[in-house]
Amino acid sequence: MIPAINEIDIVEKRVFIRVDLDVPLTPEGEIADDSKIHRALRTVRYAIGQKAKVILGSHFGRPGGKLDRKYSLEAVGTRISEMLNCRIYFTENSVGNAVKKVVSDMLPGEVILLENLDFHKQELSAGPEYAKALSETADIYVNDAISVSNQNRASITAIPEFFDKVSIGLDFKRELEGLSKLQNPERPFIIILGGSRVSHKIGFMESMMDRVHTFLIGGVLANTFLNAKGLGTGQSEVDQTCLYRAKKLISSAASRNIELILPDDVIVAEGNLRNHGSSYIISRESIPGDSQIMDVGPGTIKEFKAQIEGAGTVLWSGPLGVFEKPEFTKGSSEIAGALSSSSSFTAAMGDHTVGILDTLGIEEGSSGSKESIDYISAGGRASFEYLENGTLSAITALEKRIQ
Repeated sequence: MIPAINEIDIVEKRVFIRVDLDVPLTPEGEIADDSKIHRALRTVRYAIGQKAKVILGSHFGRPGGKLDRKYSLEAVGTRISEMLNCRIYFTENSVGNAVKKVVSDMLPGEVILLENLDFHKQELSAGPEYAKALSETADIYVNDAISVSNQNRASITAIPEFFDKVSIGLDFKRELEGLSKLQNPERPFIIILGGSRVSHKIGFMESMMDRVHTFLIGGVLANTFLNAKGLGTGQSEVDQTCLYRAKKLISSAASRNIELILPDDVIVAEGNLRNHGSSYIISRESIPGDSQIMDVGPGTIKEFKAQIEGAGTVLWSGPLGVFEKPEFTKGSSEIAGALSSSSSFTAAMGDHTVGILDTLGIEEGSSGSKESIDYISAGGRASFEYLENGTLSAITALEKRIQ
């Protein structure tokens, strides 16, 4: 078992912490959302409290393995300094003699942020030479970036080889604890899926067939399944490339006695997202050819809520309607509220889903606590891969060092 940072001795040690500081920016270049920084700082604060010498490494944007100051982490370093209320040393490279000199001058409890790791091509190709160079400034390696732990990177999969002590950060530990409860769920296990990444979602459904009791489907994913069942969906977005897989999954679910529940009623509007008429409720059997599905209907919301009430575990990923439009948020908002008040183990995954919860002010918390969901994953695609495969490439690399 991989130890967490709070389970090993890091007092006055040089600790390299791989974090994910790839925050979104406004058109003006300002940080638009610093939630990733907040998540990283729990581990950083712990390390500072242990008087460790903290070296932070992260990617940012997509410079493609070459120096591009547009993707510098300097502004992120300034925000970290503000949040920690202390000075953060920023290096203009991630490896080399200049970095070694700054690290050698560090005092216990101080923090260094290395420049964007993606300025080096070997970071993207998991080059051992670059991984070794990164490791030369530290005694202990800590991975607290689950969101990229499914990727083959020097700072993720190659670097553990060069450390005698490796561990995971506190946020990584939180993610694994939540994911483990979805790996071995209390039944009935219900999965609510929406959004538009149809191929990915169908692949995920296929991987969960041995665990799930019921699928509740909305969003563009539901449109595709409705089409697969021979129902018209008007001008609604449908992934035509996935119709065969959807039909096959419907058949497979039926043969395994897995319920696959699609919307019985929907909210539709004539036109498209940019220019549409008034919306109204209609049966899924009667969707006009000139209209588009915008959200699940009240009957479907009632059915989904009833399913949640009888569940042992519920996982939700993907909006059930066009959440970008305020008038089509009711389905997602109602389901979020039902999850937050449920006594079952509840989980939410995916960037859009997490964004919905942020908008509604629903946070992560213990079962039964007001306006909370037990596990909210920020791991993105990596969290889905963990559920599908039971591990990640980063975990495999870390396990090799502790065997």
